[in-house]
Amino acid sequence: MTNSTGPVQLLRAAERPATAWRNGGGVTREVAGYPAGSGLDDFAWRVSLADVGSAGPFSAFPGVDRVITLVEGPGMALTVDGTEHVVDAPFRPFAFSGDAATDCRLLGGPLVDFNVMTRRGRAAADLALATEPRTLVVAPGTTVLLVCLSGTAALDAATTLTRYDAALLTAPATHALHPTGTTAVLTLRAV
Repeated sequence: MTNSTGPVQLLRAAERPATAWRNGGGVTREVAGYPAGSGLDDFAWRVSLADVGSAGPFSAFPGVDRVITLVEGPGMALTVDGTEHVVDAPFRPFAFSGDAATDCRLLGGPLVDFNVMTRRGRAAADLALATEPRTLVVAPGTTVLLVCLSGTAALDAATTLTRYDAALLTAPATHALHPTGTTAVLTLRAV
């Protein structure tokens, strides 16, 4: 049985402003962050999608754990503290420290990636990629963020997410998710 009485905040992709990078290599669209209105120096967690147009260094985020997932495009080689990691398979998360010196080399052209950042000691995240129907349980003390990365996703048969749309689930409840492609299911909690 599905109990969808908990609040669902829809975050439509078309309503997200793009923020240009300082180095001119791309733009970021913030999907959601906590606390609301926090900036890059004081978030507990932040989730975004980035259009990467050229190679270059990543910004440093001391004290932050990062997970990056290729969504579309040929991929990239990330050099993290001197070690190269090839990120060229879509929907395979790669975790690394925001403290690390990180440089990006594109493997053949522009790409889109999905980014999760959590500040150590304040928040933690568990990322799953759903391609099959599943039941989502929002436990007390957690927030669940859904981001449709490909195809569509039906939530509780009442809401449809299209590519890059998101839904923020903040109250304890049980929901039904039916993706036709890949949907990121991110469970966030304070630590």
